[in-house]
Amino acid sequence: MVYSGDPLNPYPDNPPITAQFHNLVSYKNKRNGAIAERVGSVQFHNFKTADNLLAGMEFSLSEDIIDGHAKIVGGLVVGRSANTETLLDEAEPHGIITPRTENFSVEGTKFFNFNWNKAACIGTCSHCFHPASTDSGARTVRFSNLVIDTASVTRRVRFQEPFRAILLDETGSFTGLGPKTWVVPYYKHLEQPECQVDLVKFDGIICNSSVQVRRIAFSGATPSSFSGMELKIAKFDPADVAKMKEAGTLEAYLNSESNYSVVPFRPKLKPSKGWAMPYVTGHSYRIHWRRGLDFDTMFFELSERWEATDKTINF
Repeated sequence: MVYSGDPLNPYPDNPPITAQFHNLVSYKNKRNGAIAERVGSVQFHNFKTADNLLAGMEFSLSEDIIDGHAKIVGGLVVGRSANTETLLDEAEPHGIITPRTENFSVEGTKFFNFNWNKAACIGTCSHCFHPASTDSGARTVRFSNLVIDTASVTRRVRFQEPFRAILLDETGSFTGLGPKTWVVPYYKHLEQPECQVDLVKFDGIICNSSVQVRRIAFSGATPSSFSGMELKIAKFDPADVAKMKEAGTLEAYLNSESNYSVVPFRPKLKPSKGWAMPYVTGHSYRIHWRRGLDFDTMFFELSERWEATDKTINF
C-alpha cells in the first residue's frame, strides 16, 4: 500500500472489507426492525422484519464507500401481519428507508402487506426531517430484482423530506416499465412525455428507460437576497415554445404559476444554501428565482452519476 498524503483517505488503493450481517429476525419494534447509521461496506443479508412502527430496515448514511458495497440483499419485509395491534393499525410505516447519501442499493428483497393508511415499501432520505442531519436531497438509490406482492401492497413508495429522491430500477421489478427506469416525486417540470404520473402506487412520477433522471444543484448565489428564495422551474422545450409563440400563448404560459415547480431553499447540506433537484434528461427548462432575481454569482453541481452517454439538460 502507498500512503496518499491525504489524512481523510490515506490508502485509496486499500480494498474495502465488507461486513455482512445475516439472517436477523426482528418484529414488533416501536421504531425499526434494524437500523444502520454511518456505514462503509456494510450489508444486511436475508433479514426478516415484520410489524415495525417506523420501518423494517433503515440506513442513514452510506457516503464513505464506493457504489455497490453498502446494500440490503434479499430478505423479507412484512408491513402488518395478522397479529396486529392498535399502534400498528394507526401507523404509516415503510418497509425500507434509504440513506440521505449516494451509493446504496436494495437487491432481491420481498415486500408484503403494505395496504393500509399510507404504509409503503420504500421511504427516502433517512432523518432528513431533522435539521441536525438533513441533506440537500435528490440522491440516487438503486433497486434490482425486488419481489412485491401486488395483492397486498398499495403503495410502493412514499417520499420523505425534502421530497427530491431519485430511485433507479435496474431490472424493472419495481416500476414494471423494464430495466433502467425511474421513480421521482411529483414536480411539474418532471411531467415529461417519457414519464407518467402515479400519485398512489409511486407517490409521484415514473419514467421509462429512454431518458435518465439526474441531480443538479445550484448554490452559492450572491447577492445575499437569494437566501431563502424559492427556485421556479418550467418545462421549456424549443418545439413547445415555438408552438406557443405561434399561438400567442407563451406569455400566458410564463405568467401562470401552475406551470412551475416551486423548489424551497435548503440552508444545508452538500451543498449548503442551495437548490438540488432531479431533472429528466433530453429536455430544456426555464429557471428563475422568486420573481426574477438577478444573481451576480451562482454555482452549479452536476450529479456524480452523470455518464457521457446521457442526454443533455438545457437551462
